[in-house]
Amino acid sequence: MKLSNYTEGRDNNFNLIRIVAAFAVLITHSFALAIGTGTAEPFRDSLGMTMGSIAVDVFFVTSGFLVTGSLLARDSMIEFLWARALRVFPALLVMVLLTVFALGPILTSWPLASYLADSQTYVYLVKCATVVSGVVYNLPGLFEDNPFKQAVNGSLWSLPYEIRMYAILAVAWAAWRVTKRAGLRIFAATVVTAAVSAGLFVIARHFLRPSDDQFATLFFMFFSGAAFYVLRERVTLSRSYFWFCVIALVSSMVNTHAFFLVYMLTVGYTVLYLAYMPSGFVRVYNQVGDYSYGVYIYAFPVQQSVVALTPGISVALLCFISAFVTLLFAALSWHLIEQRALGLKGFSVGWARRVRTSSKPA
Repeated sequence: MKLSNYTEGRDNNFNLIRIVAAFAVLITHSFALAIGTGTAEPFRDSLGMTMGSIAVDVFFVTSGFLVTGSLLARDSMIEFLWARALRVFPALLVMVLLTVFALGPILTSWPLASYLADSQTYVYLVKCATVVSGVVYNLPGLFEDNPFKQAVNGSLWSLPYEIRMYAILAVAWAAWRVTKRAGLRIFAATVVTAAVSAGLFVIARHFLRPSDDQFATLFFMFFSGAAFYVLRERVTLSRSYFWFCVIALVSSMVNTHAFFLVYMLTVGYTVLYLAYMPSGFVRVYNQVGDYSYGVYIYAFPVQQSVVALTPGISVALLCFISAFVTLLFAALSWHLIEQRALGLKGFSVGWARRVRTSSKPA
């Protein structure tokens, strides 16, 4: 069956995949936050990457696929921008406010007046609530004695990259939409070319000149997801292809370079197969809600707080306690903030269109 046969509607496993990925990030961070270094993470040496880094890649593949579908379905820049903004920023703002004005005053080693008067408190607030121009990681007096010192929310590093991908995709769509007849084909060709070029660059860089720069890798992951969407009429979801990818990945684990190459070539297809093909009981999770974003943005400060309150905590116990507390915050975030914010899309788009219309000369 073609991928296009499955892309209509929301009966899929994307929510389940993303919540698993979010908890994989939590597990990876637990090693660094409990011990002070991430070198003990079990897959770092054997695979050359961690569960957390793989999970971030999965987030970007799924995001590229779903966001591209959303953009093409809406066929409206205003709707696209509001949909992205309402998905990212309301929950993020609430989390940052809770961090700065609840968590900070409780756990800072500074006098409360000094904490609230320090400019770094408000730099953190503004940068982390907007994330467009990057994030900062330290609040005055917070987590100074933790094994992984001072960092309040290390997970936020990927959000500026995510927003850049949205912007690049939107610009590509807007640039080619003016050519009415051939615009969609040109857009699709641009997306596929971007994904292939980025993939070749990342692979070549890995073998010739390794770098810790994440932009190219995340660009490839996002646009490989986007490429799968624009090519959905030509992509076949096959159990045989899927198991070939799995066997190739497992077989390549004997060497980190081999694994990296196979991983780059198979990650997109593997994620999308798992998103659509397994059915039955696994689809029950869709009835719960999409807690993955809440887990992602709350996990790190929750983990750092648990470490600060229980010095010497083990990695396993940190995983268990922080997963429970984080899931509680994530559920509240989804039901009280995120779901309600998404319900404002119609009103927000209508308001933006009225403003645009009223601003045009008569």
